[in-house]
Amino acid sequence: MKWGIRKKLMIFLLLATILPFGTGILLTYYQTIKNINKESLSYNTELMVKGREELTTYLEDIALISTVLYRYTPFMNVLTQGVGENNKDNMEEVRRVLAYVYNSRSEIEQMHLYINKGRDSFTNYHSRISGRGKNQTIYLHPYYRKLEQDKTNYSLIEPPHTIYSYNGLSIIPNSEKSTVLSFHNKIRNVPSNDILGFMSIDINLSKINGIVNRLYKDNENLSIINENGTIIYSSNKALIGEKSQDEWVYAVQNNPHQNSMNWDRKDFSGVIFYENIAVQDNSWYMIKSIPYSSLYKSAKETAYMNTIIALVALIIVLIITIIISFKITAPIKVLIDNMKKVEQGIFETDFEIRGNDEIGMLGRRFKSMVLQINRLIDQEYKLQLENKSAQLKVLQSQINPHFLYNSFQSIGTLALKMKAIPVYSLLTSLSDMMRYSMNMREEMVLFSQEIKHTKSYLGLQKQRFEEELNITMNISPDTKEIFVPKMILQPIIENCFKHGFSEEMEDASISICSYIKEEELIFIVQDNGRGVKKEKLEILRKGLYRRETMKEGKEQDSIGLKNIYDRLQLYYGEQATLVMESVENKEFTVMVRIPVSLQEGVGGYEGTNR
Repeated sequence: MKWGIRKKLMIFLLLATILPFGTGILLTYYQTIKNINKESLSYNTELMVKGREELTTYLEDIALISTVLYRYTPFMNVLTQGVGENNKDNMEEVRRVLAYVYNSRSEIEQMHLYINKGRDSFTNYHSRISGRGKNQTIYLHPYYRKLEQDKTNYSLIEPPHTIYSYNGLSIIPNSEKSTVLSFHNKIRNVPSNDILGFMSIDINLSKINGIVNRLYKDNENLSIINENGTIIYSSNKALIGEKSQDEWVYAVQNNPHQNSMNWDRKDFSGVIFYENIAVQDNSWYMIKSIPYSSLYKSAKETAYMNTIIALVALIIVLIITIIISFKITAPIKVLIDNMKKVEQGIFETDFEIRGNDEIGMLGRRFKSMVLQINRLIDQEYKLQLENKSAQLKVLQSQINPHFLYNSFQSIGTLALKMKAIPVYSLLTSLSDMMRYSMNMREEMVLFSQEIKHTKSYLGLQKQRFEEELNITMNISPDTKEIFVPKMILQPIIENCFKHGFSEEMEDASISICSYIKEEELIFIVQDNGRGVKKEKLEILRKGLYRRETMKEGKEQDSIGLKNIYDRLQLYYGEQATLVMESVENKEFTVMVRIPVSLQEGVGGYEGTNR
């Protein structure tokens, strides 16, 4: 499957849009959730604490209503002595207390007073105080029986239930039978634990409802549950008075010191906040459950809005991408069609270049290239014609070297016959030099061949200077089998005779050494000639390292070294170096470094130094 620029551009721009937007949406969503969790934990914990304090205070007030009776001596005397027969004053005290307590709280639905002395029972339902009745079975009531048996507990709270008559004296119509919460109190003969009677107060849930309604919102649930799991109050009114079926109730009871937990089960998935409510000797729990769907509603709405924005941006980017891709790829296709023509040998361009952007520049360069190719083709035809004539001249010039070699051989044979051994040696050296330099088939040669060629040259120069020339050669054997560019050594030595020595010079010496160090072939040529001044040496170095070729008549002294340096750069690049050093009127030194690691395949030849 081929992916063109258009597809790549569209995919790239889509990814460039989707990835940042998608990452931003996810990061925003998770950061919002994190902040919501933090804020929700702080807010709901504080809210539940305040609700617990307000609810505890209210319930404590209701539970302590009966303690007011201990401070009213006439009524306590009635409880101690009993009402008695036909005692109007005692009956009036009872009625006065029942009316006072009932009117102290608007949420009181019913009161029941039982006096143990005489087993008298009275009720006050909706301000209707019943007559005096006898209750011989008071301890059949489970809460009175428990208060009688428990010497330490003086107050019990009966979970919400339908209001009922304590002694049959209260007339409660079925239409008015509401749900009430009952506080059953034991009245003692302080300081002893002798029971003087019981007082029960039934209250409706209006006040509790008013307090609790401020603690939760829609889609949240709040319940008040006693130690037995009975629901005292719930935002779901149908559950009030029922046994709680929620599994987290047991988890709350087992972790009373915490105030929140995460719950993720089939029955519920969300966060649960809870507080312990201690009323007298009763231990209740106020539990608030917030589902994740409600808790993270704002985060989901934000993510939804961001997603819509991202989709709109994606559609816009897609449209822009299609427009841009067509504008970019259309001229490229024109270029491709013209390139195909060039491949077929049709060097013509018939398209119009528009724009100054990179593609427009590419089109102009392409047209310029095709025109240049046409010019080069014309030149090639002319060069082919000239090469034909040059080949004829080359064939003619091949006669001359053979003629020279045969001539040298004839002269050498004659020198031997005449017993002129030095002449024969000179002719042999000259013949070897000409044969080596005229062999154009090899560009890379062994360093030993360069040494041999140099020795032939030095043999001729030795004849010239006779005893005034001293030659020292220190060639490491491991350097002889390394390939080097042809004619790399002899021109350096020739430079010594050309610029270093004069005709009148005595005790001229040349030192040649070679060795391998750190994967480099190093050879050094040093003479004791005239040398050059520091200023002249600096000029020579600058001329050596210039890229352009020196013009004729400019720094002629360094043309040979310049050619050697250029050839080294051609073969080895910056890995080969040529360094010149000189001391005026004392010496001139040339050191060449050639990398041994690049021997294989250099110049199209494979060396033996592997």
